[in-house]
Amino acid sequence: MISKRAKYAIKTILFINDHPELTPVSAKLISERERIPYKFLENILRDLKSHQLVKSIRGAEGGYTLGKDPEEISIAQIMRIVDGPIALIPCISERYYEACAECEDEETCRIRKLFNEVRSEMLPVLERPITTLK
Repeated sequence: MISKRAKYAIKTILFINDHPELTPVSAKLISERERIPYKFLENILRDLKSHQLVKSIRGAEGGYTLGKDPEEISIAQIMRIVDGPIALIPCISERYYEACAECEDEETCRIRKLFNEVRSEMLPVLERPITTLK
């Protein structure tokens, strides 16, 4: 399962993308509309901002806008920012690989082969731009 933090980050990005008429949108409005605890959302927005997925605008009429073209933002990108690697077991992660301590031979490990196949099928879906989620 993805973490609640990742789910909220995805909901935040989708909300900003789906409501251009509200941008810049306040964290308070996102919190209320998406039912995300405000303090939790502030931390998520900080992470998204540090990775340039959102930009903040200060002032009374300030808030958040997307920091990139929505065609350049994917669910996989959001998940990696918030939760780290997208791999069900560490030995199949491309960016955060770790050998499994109990594994004797990765080449013949049936579990590794299975989860590598799952990851290979799942990633293309998660890497589509958020604009495909309409």
